[in-house]
Amino acid sequence: MKRLRKKLNQKIDIFVIPQSTGISRNVSFRISTAVSVAALAAVLLGANAFFGASFLGSRADSAELSRLHAENSELSNKYEQLSWELTGISEKYDDLVGKEVAIRSMFDLPEIDPEQRMLGIGGPSDAPLTLESEISSLAYRSEVEVDRLNRLARFELDKMEEVVASLADKKRKLDHTPSIRPTRGWISRGIGNKRNPFTGSVQFHAGVDIANHTGTPIVATADGTITRAGRNGGMGKMISIKHGFGYVTRFGHLSKILVKRGAKVKRGDVIGLMGSTGKSTGPHLHYEVTKNRKAQNPLKYIIKDNF
Repeated sequence: MKRLRKKLNQKIDIFVIPQSTGISRNVSFRISTAVSVAALAAVLLGANAFFGASFLGSRADSAELSRLHAENSELSNKYEQLSWELTGISEKYDDLVGKEVAIRSMFDLPEIDPEQRMLGIGGPSDAPLTLESEISSLAYRSEVEVDRLNRLARFELDKMEEVVASLADKKRKLDHTPSIRPTRGWISRGIGNKRNPFTGSVQFHAGVDIANHTGTPIVATADGTITRAGRNGGMGKMISIKHGFGYVTRFGHLSKILVKRGAKVKRGDVIGLMGSTGKSTGPHLHYEVTKNRKAQNPLKYIIKDNF
């Protein structure tokens, strides 16, 4: 330690000889002074470097904050636009539900309890207790709304498929239910107890007679399958069609049959021509409708006058 102090107290002589004058000068200082000056210079250089780095860092942090602020502002605008779009989608969904309810009411389909819709979609996970920023809050609310609409859409899709299936069954039933006039002409005799023109006795007349000229086209009044196409006693040339759902139609006294047994026909297809075959007093069509083998009034099944 003494040796170190002794060395620090030693002096250093430096001779400086300027080129202009050539006269030498002696500069003398202690080693301890040189060490102190060097240490001070090192501290000053270090402080300068530190504060310079801090200044540059603060400038960089400020630029980064400005960039993040701009990004957050842009994202906020996008989420706000998304929120408006989700509101529009929600309104369209509500409109779709209203139409579904109207369709169910129109076709006598069972309605869905509004509570069932809510139970059917479940619910989102609980919101976090704290959200870091406004943009996080917007993102969370948008996520919740998207999740809600997705669940509602899946539920409504299932219910709409049920409606479509039910309507398909109803359409099939309607397609196979007699509903149009079988031919042109006027009603010459209706259903019920009528006097037989040949015997004079009162008998039950199971259909309606529509009179017109021989050769007037006769059409199927619903989709079905031809189960009979030929002569049948007093009915003369007759066609019978099985439509399903318990319905059968018969067409008698034809002059010509244009279909064969087993053929599939659609409502409106021409199946024969009016005539006066069998027990008949003149050209007309005897038209019958039965449901589950019970005679129906054919006039109640003519809901569209297609001629």
